Amino acid sequence: MDSNMMEQLKIRQLVENWAVWRDAGDWDRFRTVWHDDGVMMATWFQGPFEEFIKVTIEGWNKGVSILHFLGGSSIDVNGHRAISQTKMTISQRGLVQDVLCDVTCTGRFYDFFEERNGRWGLVHRQPIYEKDRIDPLDSSAQLHLDAKKLSAYPEGYRHLAYIQTDIGYTVKMDMPMLKGAEVQSLYARGKDWLEGKPLVR
Repeated sequence: MDSNMMEQLKIRQLVENWAVWRDAGDWDRFRTVWHDDGVMMATWFQGPFEEFIKVTIEGWNKGVSILHFLGGSSIDVNGHRAISQTKMTISQRGLVQDVLCDVTCTGRFYDFFEERNGRWGLVHRQPIYEKDRIDPLDSSAQLHLDAKKLSAYPEGYRHLAYIQTDIGYTVKMDMPMLKGAEVQSLYARGKDWLEGKPLVR
């Protein structure tokens, strides 16, 4: 195994630890995935990872249920910096019009990693939202979404935005999706990061 592959494996392990420890609420170990200045971006939250932990716990206490599932990854390493892209699915359960539903959103975690003092850590996580859907748990339930409201949200995460708005979150409307200016800008920021340039938040 060459040194580049070894670094890729270390980063992939951090990506997997993020999902397992976050969804399990293992916050002490979850913190070890990040560097101190790490920032988390999501439809419903944007800010430092410590604040992300705080608001996630608050959401849990209110009954918010969000889980993450991972797929394949592609990791580019250049010296002490790396960009990792990992296929993922976000699954959120909640009430829509008094009907218990699952919303699933498929996309990628686009992660900015850096090795500092011999330790890789996450500096910035930006999900890319590609497509989503909503399904009642009871297949016989009748769900009538507000078509005008639904169409107002970005295509890649409109059902996720629908349920998150209903439970009181403010959803960011310009997140990167499969296509468009936002994702192209993200790719450019990733390229700059690998070349050693400062990270533009």
